[in-house]
Amino acid sequence: MFDTADTDTTTTTTVIHPSGRNTPPFMEIRDLNLWYGEKQALIDVNFDLHPGEALAFIGPSGCGKSTALKCLNRMHDDTRDVRITGQLVLDGEDIHHPDVDPPLLRRRFGWVAQKPNPFPSSIWNNVAYGARLHGLMRDKAELEGHVETCLRRAHLWEEVRDDLHRKAGTDLSGGQQQRLCIARALSTQPDVLLMDEPTGSIDPIATAKVEELVLELKESKAIVIITHSMMQARRVADRVAYFHLGRLLEIGPTETMFTNAKTREARAFIDGQFG
Repeated sequence: MFDTADTDTTTTTTVIHPSGRNTPPFMEIRDLNLWYGEKQALIDVNFDLHPGEALAFIGPSGCGKSTALKCLNRMHDDTRDVRITGQLVLDGEDIHHPDVDPPLLRRRFGWVAQKPNPFPSSIWNNVAYGARLHGLMRDKAELEGHVETCLRRAHLWEEVRDDLHRKAGTDLSGGQQQRLCIARALSTQPDVLLMDEPTGSIDPIATAKVEELVLELKESKAIVIITHSMMQARRVADRVAYFHLGRLLEIGPTETMFTNAKTREARAFIDGQFG
């Protein structure tokens, strides 16, 4: 719809934390490019991720949002014919350095998909699995307490506490399943939550509960959330990144993006002129 040849795609990567503190970034993404075979899906993407913030990725379908999200925890490693260039620096080290262990890296990133995808097991096993896999708890009693903590943080404990061993996939509503997936994502004690349209397939009441969780959890974690709802982005995000045709065309504080976006593509998308 737009010719971006005359558009300034420069993004500012040094930002002031939403709280007003000038905090260093937790992760720095520089000149990120990605190809699926001969097709380039990401073009010179640059941004920082700060602790204690929610960053929303917005943009039309197929613009590179999910592709960029999956780069952050190396989910493309097993994707055929993918080539990535650029730097993704976490705690001063590029995540693609040979010394980086991918499973240990991914432990630092909790993942929540669009459609709830609990394991075909009990509620308890869904939450306990990650902590057991990584040996985070010393004994069964500590693991029991950890499961309860994760379920409480996901606002699910009071609804399931009396029957933690029932099947997660069949005995819970869609909204409960998604909150269980959030509890599961929290079980490895991640630094970042990556959320790919987490409310895209649940009802409005469940959506409100997930949004409440995002607002609470960002106090202790960095959150990157993909959303097609402009109202949701405005409610939960501290900053918004607009993707267009594989480029991160603009990034800035949420209110600034919604009231005074610099690029005409971002303004048109936010105004609902295309999507």
